[in-house]
Amino acid sequence: MASTETSQKLPLQLSESIARRALLDELDYEVQLDLLDAEEEFTSRTRIRFRSKRGTTFLDLTPRAINAITLDGVAVDVDLVRNGRLPLDLSEGSHELVVEAVMAFRNDGEGLHLSRDPADDRRYVYGMSFMDAAPSIFACFDQPDLKAPYTFQVRAPKEWSVIGNAPGTQVEPGVWHFERSQPLSTYFVTLVAGPWHLITDEHDGIPLALSARQSIAEHLERDAEELLTVTKQCFDEFHRLFGIRYPFGNYHQAFVPEFNAGAMENPGCVTFRDPLIFTSKVTRGERIQRATTVAHEMAHQWFGNITTPRWWDDLWLNESFAEYMGNRVTADVTEFDDAWTHNSWSRRQWGLIADQRPSTHPVAGNGAVDALAALQDFDGISYAKGSSILRQLNARLGDETFFAGVIDHLTQHRFGNATMADLFGAWERAGAGELTSFTEGWLRTAGPDTLHHDAALRALVRLPADVDRPPHDHTLSVALLDGDTWRRESVEVTSAETPVPAAEAVVVDPDEETWALALADPASIDVLIGRNGGPNEPAIRAGLWNNVRSALHNAEVSPAQAIDLAAVTLVDEQVEDAFRSLVPWLLQKAVPLTRDPAAARARLHEAFRIRADSAEPGSTLQLGAMQGLISTASDVELLDGWRREIGLPDGVTLDLALRWRIIDRLAVLGAVDETELAAEFRVEPSTQAAVALAGAHAALPNPEAKAWAWLRFTGAEEATNYELAAIGAGLWAGTDLSHAAPYQDRYFDEIAALPAVHSGWVLGEVADAFFPIATLSPDALTRADALIAEPGLDLTVRRRLVDAADELRRRLAVVEKYS
Repeated sequence: MASTETSQKLPLQLSESIARRALLDELDYEVQLDLLDAEEEFTSRTRIRFRSKRGTTFLDLTPRAINAITLDGVAVDVDLVRNGRLPLDLSEGSHELVVEAVMAFRNDGEGLHLSRDPADDRRYVYGMSFMDAAPSIFACFDQPDLKAPYTFQVRAPKEWSVIGNAPGTQVEPGVWHFERSQPLSTYFVTLVAGPWHLITDEHDGIPLALSARQSIAEHLERDAEELLTVTKQCFDEFHRLFGIRYPFGNYHQAFVPEFNAGAMENPGCVTFRDPLIFTSKVTRGERIQRATTVAHEMAHQWFGNITTPRWWDDLWLNESFAEYMGNRVTADVTEFDDAWTHNSWSRRQWGLIADQRPSTHPVAGNGAVDALAALQDFDGISYAKGSSILRQLNARLGDETFFAGVIDHLTQHRFGNATMADLFGAWERAGAGELTSFTEGWLRTAGPDTLHHDAALRALVRLPADVDRPPHDHTLSVALLDGDTWRRESVEVTSAETPVPAAEAVVVDPDEETWALALADPASIDVLIGRNGGPNEPAIRAGLWNNVRSALHNAEVSPAQAIDLAAVTLVDEQVEDAFRSLVPWLLQKAVPLTRDPAAARARLHEAFRIRADSAEPGSTLQLGAMQGLISTASDVELLDGWRREIGLPDGVTLDLALRWRIIDRLAVLGAVDETELAAEFRVEPSTQAAVALAGAHAALPNPEAKAWAWLRFTGAEEATNYELAAIGAGLWAGTDLSHAAPYQDRYFDEIAALPAVHSGWVLGEVADAFFPIATLSPDALTRADALIAEPGLDLTVRRRLVDAADELRRRLAVVEKYS
């Protein structure tokens, strides 16, 4: 073992990417991984064959140690590797580069992640190469437009299964050989290895498979029919819409532990976070979310995998397109025909809030100078806003022109790379006409116009996102309440004020036909409160709550009004997504901003109690109400009885998720201690319980628990990525923040050093989860602003601080205005 590489990896610059792409061509990878002693590290041998023009470039490599490197058979000094790069001076012609290295397993959901299941102590491994983690698995030229085929060989424990991007065979016990893959970007390369529980099937000539940990095998078996049915329905629809066969051989869906994202679209082997295998009873909304995620990743197989963005600043195209197609196809061909309404509840605010932040950016053309900068814009704008605008474009062009352009684009750039200009050029060739004004107006400008109903004027008032830029024209509907009837009226907004017919109450853009910040007017909310109810139609009801949530975010309605509306609408709520979306929003944002949070929580508790008692026993609607009932409870005796299955509403069954929700609430109230939490974990140990245990431990209102949480923030003690998010939430949980208060200043004192112990996705999650927003402290805002202004602050930390400070500033504005 000749060298150990420990320096910080440099992010790839766009200029470097362009230069390297101009130099290299005809790449082909052979990768050998030895996972046999999967504890802390594994060996990786990579052979890259390629052609080059004469010039200098570099190879990406972030190993624990390097054994040997050869270029065209000649040994290369391994000490040349610095900052994750091996400099190369290449002659024109064909080359062969071989790297033998020792790599570290990771526990942050990136690179080759190693997880040990607390239920049975089995080990599982999966690869996550996005966005720049591939060099921690194998040596490579790591950028999206240097696509290449991959041939893998893997040595693993004999009882393991190994799955990759291409079909594989176990040629002898513990030795797996994989076919040569189609050309892939480095960030799509994956490997899933372990003693998985496997389910296989076939559809339309495509081999299908599902996998999950052995400890949740029975739950995978239970969910398999639904998952495979959705997969088959989506394949049929994507084949119909695109007219291009799925080209990556097998289609394996692997549900893996401690996965950061919802899923990753690796060709042939899509990885999903394994909480999507439901080990407890869930609401319909969670099943819709899973179905749209399955469809989203399948859409990527065409848009993203067959044709991939040339650089990260066009990654929005991948995600916006998959977001749009995932919702559309789920709604059109699966049992979840209410997917668009679910999207309204669960995704609209994500995009709108991101688009109002100081960090807002255009959907397209972000000008990301390096991969790290691009990662900062991987947000609700890239997904929800981009999807909404593509939906508008589809409505404008019609399916025939829309899909003709997409098919042309995929055909012209099959297994290659392309840009936004290439796609819009394909649409124009398909008959869309000139689209420059559309792209400039909707995709290259940031921020939403504001539309709010002025009851006195009987008009929609339009305000531009930027006073220096003209506002958009909008075509949308408004929902109008006349007596007991809601009706829609189509509206063309082309001026500062657009007349709206007289009505008792108005909901703006309930069908999400445009991208705008639609604000509820207080008069409409008061009418609905006085009538003890809101609209029954699901889309209008979701639209109403989007109007209300946006209005509170902008201090245009009071938190008391939001609570009053919730109290009268939740008692007869018919849509489970309302509970799933509103419970966290009400408890984290509306309740703390009221004058009397305890009273507000009690009002909601009573509403949830009424709905839990009146819902059909055993229904998932009752489950949604019960989740809210637990989260608002303050009666320790009542909660402790529920934990022991005493006094539960008829039809409610105490499963793992519901039990830990009760335990967490008891922890927040200080009614359990560390010993009791540990005993509860031993009743049913699992990864889900381990995360819940970590959050509940951090939530205990004592100084020892807060100190325990802080050791995980600083990295002095290890925690998994999921546990870190739960611990951050627990640190600031409850109304008694006296024991957490010292960590407000410590957060700002120590966060600049956070990149030394956390990285990538987890760094952002930790910076966000531990931010002291619950204190509602002007001092915290002052410190955040000062830190943001400091030069040299890590980009990920700065972005999370900018967004958190904006949220705190807005909440303080609500408190000042209404309290």
